[in-house]
Amino acid sequence: MTAPHLSAAARRRLIRTSAGIGLVGVLALAGCGRTDAAADSATTTVDDSPATGTVEVWVPDGDGTGLETVIEPFLEENPDVDVELTVIPEDEYNTKLSSAIAAGTAPDVAQLYTESQAQFIKGGSFAAVPDGLVDEDSFFSGAWDAGTVDGTTYSVPWYAYTYALVYRADLAAEAGVEAPTTWDEFPAFLQALQDAGADHGFSADVGWDSYTGQFVAQLDWQAGGDLISDDGSAWTLDTDEMVSALSHYASYFTGGYTSTDGPSFLDSQPYFVEGKTASIVTGPWVIGQYDDVAGQDGWTAENVATAPVPAGDGGSISSLGGGSWGVLADSDNSDASWKLIQYLSDEDTQLTQYADYGSLPAVESAWSDPTIADQSLLDAYFEQMKTARTYPQSTTWPQIATQLGAEMEAVARGTKTAEQAASDIQSFADSLGTGTE
Repeated sequence: MTAPHLSAAARRRLIRTSAGIGLVGVLALAGCGRTDAAADSATTTVDDSPATGTVEVWVPDGDGTGLETVIEPFLEENPDVDVELTVIPEDEYNTKLSSAIAAGTAPDVAQLYTESQAQFIKGGSFAAVPDGLVDEDSFFSGAWDAGTVDGTTYSVPWYAYTYALVYRADLAAEAGVEAPTTWDEFPAFLQALQDAGADHGFSADVGWDSYTGQFVAQLDWQAGGDLISDDGSAWTLDTDEMVSALSHYASYFTGGYTSTDGPSFLDSQPYFVEGKTASIVTGPWVIGQYDDVAGQDGWTAENVATAPVPAGDGGSISSLGGGSWGVLADSDNSDASWKLIQYLSDEDTQLTQYADYGSLPAVESAWSDPTIADQSLLDAYFEQMKTARTYPQSTTWPQIATQLGAEMEAVARGTKTAEQAASDIQSFADSLGTGTE
């Protein structure tokens, strides 16, 4: 289905497909198979001539919302290019992209998640970014570095975010406390929120999955640790810093500041609005959602505040997430594909993208635009972006993060010590390797 606000000419040239289980087969019938010679014709430079031909684009459904609007000016400026946009369920996206690559039926352009793109770009499936396509210094450094392997960059950042502390400002004011800046200050802050009426001071991630593991990884950085050796050849998880991270997270539960039983991810916002929980470390998307949950315009402005995450011995460090664009190494139309990505990486385009559906820019200077800069609740996220780190660009990290979440559950429930969990996750990671062997 095409967006009704597109011009007639652009609408004819933008094909949007909602894809389910039969996606790969449908696209194969549409003729997106590759020739053996395609990989030898990768674009190394991009000129100023208009884009032509057809560009097939895959994007997950959450991130693909509103993309038609963002692409419309590109279609108007390049009248001889067609964009075939295929939207895939988010929870199936990486699997379907992997399958399509293996089958030779992948698109020209695919979105890659910042957190998990290593499994694709390290396999040689994506082409190197052409020289001079974009100014790499215009992006948050972590966003750019996430797509770089051995000095070669394979993806261009599209949007970026990090995590910050979001808390009930009204309860904090009632308790007479300010946001904590260190781990040591955090327990008293959470207790004060509970004394002001919250059931629990903190909303922890109790999915006990990769997202839990990613949060533990952030705590490891805050403790001064590193998840992997500098050369990427060995995991460094059985460390004093990891023990400190696991112990610190467990203290949220043992101290009574959160519960091992919830809220679940889908319940976290209603719990926060209702005062069942009073703080959470989460992404910036919640800022635009609390009013809807509360059913009251202005509720967020009156009741919510943000701050950088409390610092351990290693500082206030969060993770960098987001999305990037890459061109498949065997694309039939890499020239037009890179021109589309060049357009999507432009500051004005990324501001349009933010205005249309709240996806924060990966171009750092765009955060100075009043549409973002005037929103005080985003200030903490901007500060946090400057020190945000990317998860290891290892093909085995997603599995290790999932197991780390399971280890965290054992520590939180008291069935393992932090020391045992650190040792066990190290053994598990060693069995998988780093993907560089």
